[in-house]
Amino acid sequence: MGLIIDVPTNLGLRPPTPGCVPGADKAPQALRAAGLHVALREQGWIESSPILAGRYCPEISPGQVRNQAAIIEHARRLAFRITQALGRGEKPLVLGGDCSTLLGVGLGLAERGRYGLIHLDGHTDFRHPGNASQPANLAGEDLACAVGLHYPELSHIDGLGPYFEPRDVVHAGCRDGDAHLDEARRRLDAVISASQWMAYPRSTLADIVDRTAHDGLDGFWVHVDVDVLDPDHMPAVDSPDPGGISPALLSEALAALWPRAVGMTVGILDPDLDPAGQYAVQVATIILEAVTTDSEQAAEPI
Repeated sequence: MGLIIDVPTNLGLRPPTPGCVPGADKAPQALRAAGLHVALREQGWIESSPILAGRYCPEISPGQVRNQAAIIEHARRLAFRITQALGRGEKPLVLGGDCSTLLGVGLGLAERGRYGLIHLDGHTDFRHPGNASQPANLAGEDLACAVGLHYPELSHIDGLGPYFEPRDVVHAGCRDGDAHLDEARRRLDAVISASQWMAYPRSTLADIVDRTAHDGLDGFWVHVDVDVLDPDHMPAVDSPDPGGISPALLSEALAALWPRAVGMTVGILDPDLDPAGQYAVQVATIILEAVTTDSEQAAEPI
């Protein structure tokens, strides 16, 4: 049974301009206004209460990321909700919010066993204290954190890090000029740039799906930042970069991955940059098409 969990957080993002706060925390409500929640409930999904985040604070303390204490507290509450849902046999769809949500997802999965991660994002999100002088925004550092490379307070909450073993992680969708592309390729099971994906769409998707079947995994999670899409299709994000994939490619990937996954996160849509709501409708449509794919058909080999 599908479970909707709204996670309206902006804690991992930098201020868009001085004195302003990011708008990604409004994304779950924008997706609700686009009709996603009603459409899923009509198909038998249930809806959990939202997991609210602490107050956003733009200041940074030395040796910490912005909003670090609030992020850790929020991660523990999301992790608890994830473990509860999976224990009941439910399949969570986590609607962020910024991608600091990966911390809570990873923490919850690590409490249950060994899980893989498919990380679909326009950036590797691989900044960490080992390659940056002052990591500050977890939304650009979430993948590095999830594989154990960040400050111990973040990467090893309750002694459970790394939440995903690097060998169990596939990233796809970053741009060729990503600052941490080479390091991510050295450390992770696979890293596939957006240009590679677009050049070889069928073989790339087959490769991603094949890598979800590693021996010893208890399952895998799909994490989607909608900035994996090209800004021509999705400009309503905090860090739009040209060279992204099309909505059709993302839809195809999610339709193949969702039936096999234990859950999925979708985030980084910023409704402040989408006053007409058209991009929220696009994201809602992609999600709905993926999670309502016939499971038997989607489970066939690519």
